[in-house]
Amino acid sequence: MDKRLYNISLLGLSFLFLFGAFQTIGNIEETLLKSVQNEDPSFTGDGYTSLSISYFGFAMANWISPSIVNYTGCKIAMFIGAICYTMFLVSFLWLSSFLLYLMSGLQGFGAAILWTGQGTYLTLNSDSSTMSRNTGIFWALSNMSMVLGNTFVSLALNDKNDFDEPTRKFILIVLIASSVLGTLLFLLLRSPVSSDGTMNERVETIGSIQEIKNTMSLFLTKEMRLLNITFFFTGLHLSFYASVYSSSIGFTKRIGSNSKQLVGLSGILIGVGEILGGLIFSILGQKSSDNNTNSKGLSHSAVIVLGFIVNIVAYGLIFINLPNDSPFGDTTAISFIDPNQHLALFCSFLLGFGDSCFNIQLDNIIGLRYSENSAPPMALFNFMQSIAAAVGFYYSNYFGIYVQLILLMVSLTMATFSFLKVDESTNKRYYEEL
Repeated sequence: MDKRLYNISLLGLSFLFLFGAFQTIGNIEETLLKSVQNEDPSFTGDGYTSLSISYFGFAMANWISPSIVNYTGCKIAMFIGAICYTMFLVSFLWLSSFLLYLMSGLQGFGAAILWTGQGTYLTLNSDSSTMSRNTGIFWALSNMSMVLGNTFVSLALNDKNDFDEPTRKFILIVLIASSVLGTLLFLLLRSPVSSDGTMNERVETIGSIQEIKNTMSLFLTKEMRLLNITFFFTGLHLSFYASVYSSSIGFTKRIGSNSKQLVGLSGILIGVGEILGGLIFSILGQKSSDNNTNSKGLSHSAVIVLGFIVNIVAYGLIFINLPNDSPFGDTTAISFIDPNQHLALFCSFLLGFGDSCFNIQLDNIIGLRYSENSAPPMALFNFMQSIAAAVGFYYSNYFGIYVQLILLMVSLTMATFSFLKVDESTNKRYYEEL
């Protein structure tokens, strides 16, 4: 294994263990905290609110995260960010609303420097011929976390109707241990390597104020304004699949007596969809050096159109399968059909696969178009995505699933057309340079 592939693989493995904990707790947080409230009515913490605070903190911290990454380097920045994730998980052992929301904000700050560091590290270890491959490998490895973490939760909830206290503590201790392991693995990362085998740190030395100005200038460019629409959709989609959808399945009593166990199974199928997308698009992804119609493999636009179709199908099936009040708590209502768990789990897979279509292509286009300094555009991606996710988690306490799905369909359509416009501009620029 060459040094660059080793770096990408270890990066993916670190995220696997870290997010095996975080994505799992995000998937079950609303249903888990409802169980706590049933036992202790004085506890008022809410899972959607916690995640909304987390992603709002993520969004705000993205304006300073490029400066932090440039000052500390990718490795240390990601290690610090991972510590914040672990502290968030530890707070669940001593639940209080204040501590939950405080640690949610801290986790959001850590997420900003973690993901900005990740995008920079991946770009520094890639070139035009390996960007699609490396993005796909990282995406597949990191999203195995959803499969492993939710498989564990599903087994832990076997023959149980709720998250009782012993089960909660057992799940949390295992997830915290996984998060600690992932955090420590970041310390084993080597310096980024260029194609000729030399170290490729390329850390900027400009001041933080200038870095913010550069990021704002990029934010206002025509191309980035179009990409921002696509970034925003991925955040709304993230809030839906990462917690709201699986929680809605768990709250739908008519779907079966094992509805709580289905929360974990839903997370598994979302992860399978993410991994399959990562593997397919790393193999069939378009080589960036061949942005023309004769290049082998799927173009960026083709993958985005595929993602549009997959997501529209998923939203439509969910609309007819789950009752409108399913995001709010246990319900015995039905939707247009009697809730079907097999259809619900199939939609989980579609949501994961559709998400991979968009995120992998966005990672690719950022790495290719802004290879000289990827931290600002990656921070903007994270900013728009996390702002949208914060909005999505916030309105999930007020909007039923029907309104949420309509908003997703509208934003998906706008995001698809915006990305296609950017890709058309990219191809036009390629031909002009020939």
